[in-house]
Formats: sequence, structure tokens, C-alpha cells
Amino acid sequence: PIPPDSLPGVSLPSLGGSLTKLAYYSTVQHKVARVRSFDHSGKDIDNEPLYEISVQEEITARLHFIKFENTYIETCLDFIKDHLVNTETKVIKATGGGAYKFKDLIEKKLGLKVDKEDVMTCLIKGCNFVLRNIPHEVFAYQKDSDTEFRFQTNHPNIFPYLLVNIGSGVSIVKVESEDKFEWIGGSSIGGGTFWGLGALLTKTKKFDELLQLASKGQHTNVDMLVKDVYGGAYQTLGLSGNLIASSFGKSTTADKEFSKEDMAKSLLHMISNDIGQLACLHAKLHNLDKIYFGGFFIRGHPVTMRTITYSINFFSKGEVQALFLRHEGYLGAIGAFLKGAEQDNPNQYSWGENYAGSSGLMSTSPDVSPLQRTRSGTFDMLEMDRLERPLVNLPLLKDPSTYIPDTVDLTDDAMARKYWLTCFEEALDGVAKRAAASQPDSVDAQERAEKFRQKYWNKLQTLRQQPFAYGTLTVRSLLDTREHCLNEFSFPDPYSKVKQKENGIALKCFQSVIESLDSLDWEERQFALVKGLLAGNVFDWGAKAVSDQWLERLKGPPHKCALIFADNSGIDIILGVFPFVRELLSRGTEVILACNSGPALNDVTYSESLIVTERIAAMDPVIHSALRDEKLLLVQTGSSSPCLDLSRLDQGLAVLVRERQTDLVVIEGMGRAIHTNYYAVLRCESLKLAVIKNSWLADRLGGKIFSVIFKYEVPCK
Repeated sequence: PIPPDSLPGVSLPSLGGSLTKLAYYSTVQHKVARVRSFDHSGKDIDNEPLYEISVQEEITARLHFIKFENTYIETCLDFIKDHLVNTETKVIKATGGGAYKFKDLIEKKLGLKVDKEDVMTCLIKGCNFVLRNIPHEVFAYQKDSDTEFRFQTNHPNIFPYLLVNIGSGVSIVKVESEDKFEWIGGSSIGGGTFWGLGALLTKTKKFDELLQLASKGQHTNVDMLVKDVYGGAYQTLGLSGNLIASSFGKSTTADKEFSKEDMAKSLLHMISNDIGQLACLHAKLHNLDKIYFGGFFIRGHPVTMRTITYSINFFSKGEVQALFLRHEGYLGAIGAFLKGAEQDNPNQYSWGENYAGSSGLMSTSPDVSPLQRTRSGTFDMLEMDRLERPLVNLPLLKDPSTYIPDTVDLTDDAMARKYWLTCFEEALDGVAKRAAASQPDSVDAQERAEKFRQKYWNKLQTLRQQPFAYGTLTVRSLLDTREHCLNEFSFPDPYSKVKQKENGIALKCFQSVIESLDSLDWEERQFALVKGLLAGNVFDWGAKAVSDQWLERLKGPPHKCALIFADNSGIDIILGVFPFVRELLSRGTEVILACNSGPALNDVTYSESLIVTERIAAMDPVIHSALRDEKLLLVQTGSSSPCLDLSRLDQGLAVLVRERQTDLVVIEGMGRAIHTNYYAVLRCESLKLAVIKNSWLADRLGGKIFSVIFKYEVPCK
């Protein structure tokens, strides 16, 4: 369903454009798992489930971005008419030179007024939106690396930056804030120049075909190099002999025909070098170190990104990187949509890329077959879901701009990538069976589970060929993609019944575990508490695993406030985390217990933690009084992942961390403390605890399977 006050945004390029980009907002109905505490008054609770589980329908907002080939503009307009226009719709927002070219066609076909938006304003709005909401949006292009796309960590403050938009000509814009930007320069020598001169030189009329010729050419057959003039390098000026001294210089002296490929390559270098030098001069003049390139001249083509990158590196002497955007082609359409949705203020929310519905960088949408694509011209999609609450950095990160959540970069490590993709493929049948079994009363559960299996399998095959499709490939992104695909086919929480059962069993053991712990002397109790935290007393490991430094710290003054990121349901949280929480509270330390906002595997969710804590409080006076006096606070992380990204946490959690002056962070579990945050550096003391349950990862970290990770870290002063 499309809200009546939501205006679609369309980007219609002019000279260079062979693609129409459409942005629109919809509400999506999907299933969510809910838990609700039973009224146990007067009942035998030993034989009753701990809480009730129900699956309910929920409405959420989703942004859709689709590209159509311009030859199928009528198909694009049919799509808008059939799906996006209702009786309330009066206007469609449009930007780009094509907004003028196709204005009459659009108004006639749709019966709507075309509201033309300023091109540059839309580009900037779109750029700010993707920089703020997509963590792996920005990449540098490196020709000779195993994977050519090197993704950058998003800086919390995206401003200021330079946007170099290479369309027919070149526009260079300095962006200082959300609404403050300035055109500071440009050139008439841009994409239109490359296309126009290229057509004259090669008789090739199509832009993509011209780039294809350039990718096969050798510019040194046409260009005069420094060594052609001086017989080698020009040492006095420090110029390499392989530098271009004169573009097309050899054509003045050579008595021969030059190939189309060589001329196209020479032309590409000439224009790219000119743009690169211009961009570097403006960046230096305005003291900017971030230069983003966009426009139809770029459009994800490796040959153009390579030449621009070389040019920027040369003229800046390696001090500035040329940066590109995964969704560069959507910026204008996103901006036009945002202009139309200003009354809803989409920027007040955080948004997350839905991997299940997005086709990814340099790949086609798996949901569109080649036949459909030929007929409709649709070949690229992006979907973003609105998150319930804004996400922000954990205030305790030492340097948010250099924080990288993930321990292993699978994009960069081919052996690791092959291993983990195979692991996820081999586990897929089991996950699909678990999903179907979680809904025994549903007649179509088996069919939906098979659709999930096929979709996730296709995603894995895409990532084998294009590991950079959704940004940096990590174990976290593979897990998150799987969760997105499960949700897409209405499997919101396949482990809900398992968690319910395990929580109930663990609660029955809680009091005896506490009595046992209380009977130990102080030092033995600290060992036992950490042992319970690590593995719920499953593994028998030596006392040497506990850092002497941590024990010495416990002999000192109590921490003011501890933030604990919980992991699994059942034994882990009830018999591991809560006894540890209880000990901290007894020492006079306040505790913030953070659990996932939504389900992922068998991890405890915020709503489940509320019920579990209520039951524990009824048994234990320490927990009861801490809840009553707000010394123990339960919060949600804003995440629905088995891993943990400390740069995207619930804003309420961040506020609480500041207010309570948190000085200890405890991260437990393999997903949160090993797959992510193993190398995270905080401004306060931290404990990272986990048992390594994967032999490959144990070997990579220099240990053995079921080795214990116990990292107590004190910030450098």
C-alpha cells in the first residue's frame, strides 16, 4: 500500500541518461513474533509455559528504488500508474534533464502535474541520505587487488565533502551541511565531451559501447609519453617516463591509422585526468579530504573509476582518495523523493538496507528473470526499511571514525570467504527445516521455507561471484542477509519455541545456582561467575583463563555503571548473565542490560528479557530491589542481528550510557565478541568473553576449538 500523501520521486537523465530511476515509499505488512507473560496466579507454574508466543501482523515503512532503461520509459510510467498513483496523488516529483524532455509524456500518461526539482539539490539530499544510512556505501577502487572495491568506514560526521558530478559537463559542489552547499567550479569537458568526441573518432554512438572499446584499448599507441619526448624519465621534475606528455600526441607524427579502442582509451584518460586535476585543486583550495564522484560518466564502470582514481592519486601525491558510492545512480531520485516527503521528515528516522530485496552492486536482481528484464528494462533494485528508533554510535567508542565492527573481512580474504560461504550453504537446509518446523499449524510453511532456501542460496551464489555486492562481506552480513530472507517469507522467529522451553528450564535452576555461588568464598565465586558467563557451566576450563588483572580490579572500588550486551536465551542469560549482574549490583554497580530489539537465532530479545527478569526478581531480592530502585535497567539495542555493530545502537541506550556515566562494557558470545568487536577499542574498561565454537576461527585466532576468549581491556591514558 502507498500512503496517499507520499509522492514518488523520479530521476530522468538527459544527454547521458539511459536509465530512469524511481524512488517511492510504501507500507509493508509482515509477521512479527510477540511474547506476553501469562497470568500464573493460582496455577501450577511448574507445568505451564513461561510466556505466550504469538505471531502478529505489523505495518512498517519501506523505501523502494528501481532503475528502468529509458527505452522502457512507457513501462516505467505504467508501473507508476498501476502501483503508485491513487485518487489523492496530484503531483509527481521529477529531477534531471529528462524532467523537461519527458514532461508532456508523464503528464499525459499519468494525469499528474510534474513538479520539477533542482538537480543539484536532489543530488545532495540523496547523497547525504545514503552516507548517513548505509554503513558500507562508500568505496575506493583498486584495480590490482583481489577485490577491486575497498569499502570505507562511515565517519559519524559526513560533512564537509566535495561532490564531483560528471554528467554532460562537470559540476563541483562543496557540501557543508544538510542544507548548505555551494557550486565552486566545474568544466564543460565532461561525459558529454567523451561521448561526443568518441562518436566522432570511432563512429560508435552508444556510451556503454564506447567505454567497452576503451577498456580494450592501449592509450600509449596514441598518447605521447614523457619517455617519447626525453628518452626516459624527466629526472629534474621527477616525472616518470610512462606519464602522458601529450594526449593524442602521436597522431601528429605517426603515419598510420589508430584503432578505435586505442583512441577511446586515450580520450578517456585525457578527460579523466583533466577532471581529476580540477577536483584535486578545488579540494586543496577548500581544505577537503573527501571527494565523492558521481554522474552517468561513472555509473559503476570499472574503466572510468580506474582512470579517475589514478588521476586523483597522481595529482594529490597520494594524499586524497577518489571515493565512489554504491548507490550513486539513485541519488537524484532519492533527493526528489525526499523533497516530496518533507512533511514526514524521513531524516528523523534511521533506515537499513534490506538485503533480501536489494540486488547489490554490479549484480542484477535475482527476482527478475532475464526474460522479465528484457521485457521491462528493470535491472536494479534497492530497498530500505525504516527502523523503529534512530541509531547512533555508542558514546564509549574511542574513535567512531576508525571503528570497524567485523573481525575478518571476507571481501579481502579469498580463503576465508570460500570457507564461510560453504558453511552457510551447508547449514541452509537445516535452517529451512527449522523455519518450517517453527510454524506447524501453517499450511504453507513448507512452501515458504523452500522459497526462503532458494532465495538465500541465490544470494550466496551472487556473493561468491561478487563478494562486494552489499559492501564489505563479513560473517555478520551473511547472518543478517539470512535473517532478512527469513523475514521476507514470514519466519520472524524460528527459534521462539526453543527459547521459550530453554528459558523455562533455566529458571527452575536459578535459585539453586545462586545458593551454590553464595556458598563459595569471594575468589572462587569470581571464577565461577565468569565460568557461568562464558558457557553456562557447560565447559570445564582452568582458572588460568580468568585474567589476574580482572580479579585485581574487582578488589578495588566498584564500577559506577556496567553495560552488558546479552547473547543467548536460556542457560546463558539466566544462569550466566544474571548471577554476574547480581554480583555487580551487590558491589554497588548499576547495570544496563542490553538485548536485541528483534529476534535472531536463539538470542534473547528485549521483550523476552522483560519477562525473564520479572520472574527472577520474584525469586531474588537483590534483582527485585535493583529493578525497583532503577539500579538495573533493561534496554533494547536497536539490532536484530546475532552480531553487534557499536556504531548503530538505539539512541535511548546511548543516552542512558551517558546519563549513568558507564565505565564498564561487557560483551559476551561469539557473534558479538569474536565475529564482531574483537578489536574494538573503547574509552572505558571492557570485558569480551566467548567460547570459540568454530575450528577455522579458532585456528585463525591462534587457538583451538572450545578455547576461551577472556579479554579484559583497560583504556590507555
